[in-house]
Amino acid sequence: MSKAKLKVREPLTDTQLLMTITICIFIVMYGLAMLIFGGGFLRTQQIFDILNDNASLIIVSCGLTIVMIGGGIDISVGAVTSLVVMSCVMFYNRTGNMVLAALLAIGIGLAFGLIQGALISFLDIQPFIVTLAGMFFARGMTTILSVNPQKLPTETMDKLAGIKIEIPWLGYVANNGNVIPARMEIGVVVALLVVIAVFVLLQFGSLGRNFYAIGGNQTSALMLGINVKKTRFMSYVICGLLSGISGFVFMMHTGAGNATNAAGMEMNAIASSIIGGTLLTGGVGNVIGTFFGTLTLKTISKIVVTSGLNDPWWQSITTGGMLCFFILLQSIVLGRRAKKKK
Repeated sequence: MSKAKLKVREPLTDTQLLMTITICIFIVMYGLAMLIFGGGFLRTQQIFDILNDNASLIIVSCGLTIVMIGGGIDISVGAVTSLVVMSCVMFYNRTGNMVLAALLAIGIGLAFGLIQGALISFLDIQPFIVTLAGMFFARGMTTILSVNPQKLPTETMDKLAGIKIEIPWLGYVANNGNVIPARMEIGVVVALLVVIAVFVLLQFGSLGRNFYAIGGNQTSALMLGINVKKTRFMSYVICGLLSGISGFVFMMHTGAGNATNAAGMEMNAIASSIIGGTLLTGGVGNVIGTFFGTLTLKTISKIVVTSGLNDPWWQSITTGGMLCFFILLQSIVLGRRAKKKK
């Protein structure tokens, strides 16, 4: 009689461990919010509201996660999103064609991704410098297009507001006895599709594995025959493309463009990626963690507002404190794992 072989469970990778920690913290935090504050936190619509308001941030964060896994950084994503919003609003007001407006958004995002990616990858210019210049350029172009806020026509905004997916079984019963279904904007569907697509790319695509390789150790990646320059270039192209899509989703949500659109989005995207387990040093990260990092970041903001701290600086303080907490947590966890391996 042959002895059955015991299967040894493989330990979680750094990426999986940090992602799991983020998901667990989000679940515990949201559960505590439900117990302490009740109200809106007891309704599923609260989650959908967070997703509706931050679909564009989720998309941008996915792009930035790819760049950060590859060991780079892109601080122009918020400004590119703002430029796309303003351009698409003004273009639609003149042509009335939403399909062409979407193509314009993708074109602008790709243009920034191609140019910045080429400068960083093939000319070896520091990513921070290139994307800083890109940020200033995009903000300046947004102001040149129009100093005054631009809005979509009222009838178009009404149509966009009406494009929502209703989920009755996740709704709630109002005080008058009517069932209010949970509502999800079409931008959330786009964001979820982007998350799934990026997840598949990173986990199962050769390009995704190359991102991890060059972010983990560029020298080893070169020895393995990976084209480091081309791989890094592709990370910025994808990030630019997602910035364009994010701008179009942002426009669908707000229906307006101005010079301050998406202000600070790049910092929120970096924070979401870090909270989700992506390391600034590269080689570690997961887009599912980034998704929950965004939810965690914005749930904290909801909790702060519900607590009665409506002043904007309280949200900045809590975001900063939360970011420091997760960076410290990552350092401790990965440090202990490194000691155990030794």
